[in-house]
Amino acid sequence: MRYFNVMILGPSQSPYEGGVFKLELFLPEEYPMAPPKVRFLTKIYHPNIDKACRICLDILKDKWSPALQIRTVLLSIQALLSAPNPDDPLADNVAKHWKSNETEAVETAKEWTRVYASGA
Repeated sequence: MRYFNVMILGPSQSPYEGGVFKLELFLPEEYPMAPPKVRFLTKIYHPNIDKACRICLDILKDKWSPALQIRTVLLSIQALLSAPNPDDPLADNVAKHWKSNETEAVETAKEWTRVYASGA
């Protein structure tokens, strides 16, 4: 078993609050020496998650350590939802929106959460 469907809850006091987000998590053969592959299955409006639902997160790339647990990975993804980083984007258009009009971008993220992640 190396392929998992997991769910994380949108963190409170974030645009994703109240959302239930489905992700797929795959452990490559090299795991734990290589990071797991994780992507969202639920559509999300976030500057660090692209249209293919890939996630820009350092511990899933060059900052991976075999000492990290899956729980830590999921908590880190949840933390990324609490603190989007438009200065290190994976979705350039979302990052531009976030930087030019954060209030509007947050409202879009809330709307997408309501439409795509409401208890799915």
